This record gives sequence, structure tokens and C-alpha cells, in this order.
Amino acid sequence: MTGFTAADLHRAAVRVSAAATAASAELNAQDGLLGDGDLGITLSQGWAAASAEPLPADVGQAFLALAKAFQRVSSSSYGTLVATAFMAAARATKGREQVPHAEISGLVAAARDAMMARGKGALGDKSVLDPLDAIATATAGLDDPSAILAAADGAADATLAAFRTRPNRLGRARMFGDRSIGIDDPGMLALRRMLDGLRAG
Repeated sequence: MTGFTAADLHRAAVRVSAAATAASAELNAQDGLLGDGDLGITLSQGWAAASAEPLPADVGQAFLALAKAFQRVSSSSYGTLVATAFMAAARATKGREQVPHAEISGLVAAARDAMMARGKGALGDKSVLDPLDAIATATAGLDDPSAILAAADGAADATLAAFRTRPNRLGRARMFGDRSIGIDDPGMLALRRMLDGLRAG
């Protein structure tokens, strides 16, 4: 059984930061259809800070450092949710310098639950919670990194497609009602771009 370390987290953060920067204009434009139009800025600045953060060997403390980095540069709701996800992972991995890849599904589920509690969202609202839930399910029982990423990819794409024909029911986007039908949720798309960064490794 293989596992990941704080060094792996750093390498992942660097790749995701590059992807977030590349997708910044796209995400701003998508967010502008349903919100403030600053999601690309939030994501690129947050990941830039996270990728520059020195990480301790303790994986739990490394996740906590990533959360703090995001919080320092982003006070937006999405930035807060990303930090919340990192903090949930920090609690589950504290005291360990290597975490089995088989635990990734559980870490995603823990992040989903913490984000639901923090943001008062529910599954089915057409938000980032929905692909996270699908990814947690799709990666359950897997311990090979390539298989986990492939399963996460498929789950994210399928969720985007499934919810494209539904209205948003969470956050500012919910005010658009049926006008949000046919528009990808910006938070879902942001998660898709983060996965693109991991694939680039």
C-alpha cells in the first residue's frame, strides 16, 4: 500500500497553482455569469500562496499550513470553503508523515461534510459539494494514485454534465433561478480545473 507525504502535497499545490493561474480568466468570466466575477482571482491567489508555503513533514500540519495560506489571501466564500476542506483533512491526518492513498476517498468525504456544515449547502444544490460527493464515492476502495485521479476525473466530468441542466440553489447563483440552467456552476468548474492541475503532474 502506497501513501502520500507533505512533499507530495507541495508538488501537487505547485501544479494546481499553475492550473489555477491559467484558468483565472475563464473562471472569472464563468463566475461573472452567476456571481461577483472574481473566482479566478480567488483561486489563483489562494493556490499561489499555498504553493509558496513551507510545509512541515507532519501531513496534518501541512494541510493546516495550506489552509492558513488560503485564508491569508482570500476572504471570499469559495476561499473559505477551500480552507475548510484543508482543515478537515488536517484533523484526519495529524501526527503522520505518510498517509495511505486508500484514505483519499475518506478525506474528500470529510472535506465535503465540513464544507456543507460551514457553507450551509446541501447535495443537489448545484455546487462544488456535488462533484466532491461523486469523487468520494468513485474513489472509495482505490489505493493507486493514477486510478484515484482517473476516477475523480470521471466523477467530476459526469457531475458537471448532470447538473448543467439544473438550476443553482446555493449562494448568489440561486437568485438567477431557472436562468442558471445550461450554465456550469463556477465552483464546480473550479474544481475541474484543480483536477486538471493534478493531471499535469
